[in-house]
Amino acid sequence: MDIVYSAAVAAARKEGRALVALESTIITHGMPFPHNVETARAVEAIVRDEGAEPATIAVLGGVLHIGLEPEDLDRLGQASDGMKLSRADFAYAIATGKTGSTTVAATMIAARIAGIDVFATGGIGGVHRGAETSFDVSADLSELAQTDVIVVCAGAKAILDLPKTLEVLETNGVPVIGYGTDRLPAFWSRESGLAVPLRLDSAEAIAGHARARRDCGLSGGTLIANPIPASHEIAAGEINGYIAQALADAEAQDITGKEVTPFLLGRMFELTEGRSLTANIALVENNARLAAQIARALQS
Repeated sequence: MDIVYSAAVAAARKEGRALVALESTIITHGMPFPHNVETARAVEAIVRDEGAEPATIAVLGGVLHIGLEPEDLDRLGQASDGMKLSRADFAYAIATGKTGSTTVAATMIAARIAGIDVFATGGIGGVHRGAETSFDVSADLSELAQTDVIVVCAGAKAILDLPKTLEVLETNGVPVIGYGTDRLPAFWSRESGLAVPLRLDSAEAIAGHARARRDCGLSGGTLIANPIPASHEIAAGEINGYIAQALADAEAQDITGKEVTPFLLGRMFELTEGRSLTANIALVENNARLAAQIARALQS
């Protein structure tokens, strides 16, 4: 398999500097242009400011890219026909020369291939509401059960069934660790009303936990739930009404499969008059900062 490392990532690997993986679906399906490219560049800058090198991951023309050059990021940010890649179609895109952005699951796979231990995202996928009849459960959850990467997020996306998502993570033995909190964050909101199973309060403690897991021979990922900064949150009591409306609109328009999440995020942008996007950007940046700190702590 051909792998292309960006010049900056290649230099960091050679010098033994800390690396942080970043997904690309947030660029192609999570935000409108130009907010997507602006956010991607801002997130990369935050990782560098914290002393690590960002590695934004994508498949371009069938080639796995670990780190994107500026011109590649611009093209991806304006692409309209790229695939949204998860475990099921990751190898297909490579084998057939396709271009695609990587979801949480696919980014974890690529990070593991590249030897990157830490990955920052916005929110993971999970169990969709109504999954008891639709069986719509994100591959992110099974990937966390099997792929050794630390994933820093603001919890699962609030449009999902959070209690069921937490239960599936527990069933699969995935450590869910609240960063400085005893409550599970809910993406745009700092609290979901659910208790987080575990808590750690520093990047160094998270790195120590990772070492202990390896010493115990435990495989699989670790989920770090990092609440959105209080100054940018949309309280659960307010956001839940918008979520209910967005879900009803998706059902009325018969939106299914991989199109559900981007549709709902777009509808939330409309219903909140842009506030959901502002919050989304803030939480991604917050997660990138913590991920870089963890990556550096793993080196000490």
